[in-house]
Amino acid sequence: MDKKTHWENIYQSKTLQEVSWYQPTPTTSLDFLKQYRMPLEAKIIDVGGGDSLLVDHLLDLGYTDVTILDISASSLERAKKRLGERAQLVKWIIADASDFQPTEQYDFWHDRAAFHFLTQEDEINHYIDSVRKGLAKQGILVLGTFSEQGPTTCSGIEIKQYSQESMIDLLKRYFEKIKCVTVNHETPFHTVQNFVFCLFRKLAS
Repeated sequence: MDKKTHWENIYQSKTLQEVSWYQPTPTTSLDFLKQYRMPLEAKIIDVGGGDSLLVDHLLDLGYTDVTILDISASSLERAKKRLGERAQLVKWIIADASDFQPTEQYDFWHDRAAFHFLTQEDEINHYIDSVRKGLAKQGILVLGTFSEQGPTTCSGIEIKQYSQESMIDLLKRYFEKIKCVTVNHETPFHTVQNFVFCLFRKLAS
């Protein structure tokens, strides 16, 4: 089964509250956004956002230029249905994060738990190159992945774990680390997943 079919099946067979990544309030992501005081007109993209609730919070806060990208069309349709008329305020992109080609430059690139599904070196390198091209000058990257104390698989797929050090080392050529934190995420099934979140700023070219 290819990746897209796998994720379409998941979103067509499980509700939002039945997936491990369900998070009513994405506290860590919102804290990074607030700490960096991103203006309301900032261009924001959530890669792998699916039907997560970050977009709801961004709209509630007054952000006016929000893009959600996911490999699953079903996940985006669910998010649109939930948002109702507010879905028209959002740009929706169906694409695989491993080969996404940004056509805009964003001020804030957010990725919670999409990057760790990229396990091949060429996929990882392409993603980093896409972020480099897709981030505006001094743009901010927030990357959240399973830590070395976290799970080794998710939804039946192997993932790549990261430490703060390995993530910083991977990105240091193009991005300056501002802050890293480790976070425990409690799933709807009352299991705990350990994440590492890092906030980076794009270096001047």
